[in-house]
Amino acid sequence: MDLAPEELQFLTLPDILRESTSIPKHSPRTFYLITLTLVFPLSFAVLAHSLFTHPLFVQLQYPSSDPAQTRHEWTLLLTFQFLYFIFLFAFSLLSTAAVVFTVASLYTSKPVSFSNTISAIPRVFRRLLITFLWVSLLMTTYNVVFLAFLVLMIVAIDTHNLFLSLFSIIVIFLLYLVVHVYITALWHLASVVSVLEPIYGIAAMKKSYELLKGRTRMAAVLVFGYLIICGAINGIFGAVVVHGGDNYGVFTRIVVGGILVGTLVIVNLVGLMVQSVFYYVCKSYHHQGIDKIALHEHLGGYLGEYVPLKSSIQMENLDI
Repeated sequence: MDLAPEELQFLTLPDILRESTSIPKHSPRTFYLITLTLVFPLSFAVLAHSLFTHPLFVQLQYPSSDPAQTRHEWTLLLTFQFLYFIFLFAFSLLSTAAVVFTVASLYTSKPVSFSNTISAIPRVFRRLLITFLWVSLLMTTYNVVFLAFLVLMIVAIDTHNLFLSLFSIIVIFLLYLVVHVYITALWHLASVVSVLEPIYGIAAMKKSYELLKGRTRMAAVLVFGYLIICGAINGIFGAVVVHGGDNYGVFTRIVVGGILVGTLVIVNLVGLMVQSVFYYVCKSYHHQGIDKIALHEHLGGYLGEYVPLKSSIQMENLDI
């Protein structure tokens, strides 16, 4: 990143995207290895898991007369889904830790290498895990409250007024989408905070909440755009690759699947870099100093390095 801290607060959405996509050129080998070992497996799993679960769902829709066979199919499905979520969860945190650490290292002019990034991940991972668990608790609570409210609304609403029923449901879902997008933005920013500042969990969420003030609309556009693109990729993959066996040949499905996986890899990598740059934008907007020396020392702590900070008095003594 070539921008000074005071310039970051003036970045627009196109500027953030442009700045984010230019980051890998400063250390192409590191980002190539991060993409190959972390972002690609994550993106591939997101799309490919439906190839394995779809046949099981079809079989369960038409259950066998043998109860033992049905139980076996349910066991396979639940086991696969459990392993998938563990894999998704782990690689999501690993990718976040790797990209945020690498971008911050470049920002502080710290030497960047794939081995340094991998060495830092174990300590970063614990902090991200705690933050993720708190955000998951918040999201779960919100979803339970929303579903309970939706059920009460359906029971209480006048079913004879179709227009009022549809309008109420649309409004409720729009409100749900708005809050969902906000919590997602809160989560992504809190993840960056957990890596770059000595706080995590609830403290990181509070800091993320403060940083989002004044930049909520920008964050919402970035998150909503990311969700729309990912949703479109998943929809096309499902229609062509998973369910398109009767309409498309094997070669076409393989080519389309490969293109979509590659596209999702790029989207996920850019998304991770955008959330890193957005953190600096929010810090600059709130006039919170971005001390590159302190950040350099903080990052070095993940690698077991000791980088002593020089105070202004020490610097004056050196000049004398």
